[in-house]
Amino acid sequence: MTASTVTASGAVPEAGAPVPGRLRSRLARWGFVAPAILFMLLFFGYPLVRNVVMSFQHYTPETFFTGEAPLNGFDNWSTVFQDDLFGKALWHTLVFTAGSLLGQFCIGLALAVFFTRKFPLNGVLRSLILLPWLVPMVVSGIVWRRILDQDTGVLNSFLDTLGLGGHTPWLTDPHMALLSVILVNIWIGIPFNMVILYGGLQEVPRELYEAAALDGASAWRTFRSITLPVLRPVITVVLVLGFMSTVKILDLILALTDGGPADATQTLGTLTYQNSFVRLDFGAGAVVGNVLILISAVFAVFYLRANRTEGK
Repeated sequence: MTASTVTASGAVPEAGAPVPGRLRSRLARWGFVAPAILFMLLFFGYPLVRNVVMSFQHYTPETFFTGEAPLNGFDNWSTVFQDDLFGKALWHTLVFTAGSLLGQFCIGLALAVFFTRKFPLNGVLRSLILLPWLVPMVVSGIVWRRILDQDTGVLNSFLDTLGLGGHTPWLTDPHMALLSVILVNIWIGIPFNMVILYGGLQEVPRELYEAAALDGASAWRTFRSITLPVLRPVITVVLVLGFMSTVKILDLILALTDGGPADATQTLGTLTYQNSFVRLDFGAGAVVGNVLILISAVFAVFYLRANRTEGK
């Protein structure tokens, strides 16, 4: 037996046995990851699975006392999909999400570009614009409900002073309520978009703008050919985060209109709340919640595919 096959203690290691130092390193890595995995399983995995199971159960308030929730197959799904309110809520969710993202992004990008210029009180104004983002959404909703009140609201009083009519039913007209809610959500989301996009603009090399100026490129051509391509990864992050927070929004709509008038502002988020905590039909609420999860998952798949294609 050669010296290369005998350890200092005289024991012969088995073929392919892991080196103790490497094993300790692997265990240490898993030790750091384990809390995150446990957290995800407990607070995301279990509720998700439980919500899917609940959508196939007859789950009522009595279940909390008896513990009995018999399976009822696809009855909950059939009831939800045959309800006309579900179709309206789905359409309102799409309109609300698209309108909010478009308005928040466009105005946020315009402000981000504006604040890249040097002028007095630049920092003060940027700080003030952050205020809507810092205020809790429920508080913002209550304040805007007062502002948009048809009879005593500040906005209508101001318009009446200007002679532009001061009796607009911003939140009580089914044809205007959804637009009003979208505008309020745009006001809330502008600061987030501006901050993220402003940070991305700081990373655009100044040399590119100087070269474009020397070539005689117009401001729009410079923005389209330099700013937007360099800013594309940041734009993707802003839109993804904005979509995830907007598609499931609940508290703002409850504070403004409570889903009314005549269900004109009912979305999937508010419908989930109505089914679960107003009608106490937890199975139907779970179905609508699963639809929201499915929409987010589909959006995430398209996002990952787009990023993979862009990386190649």
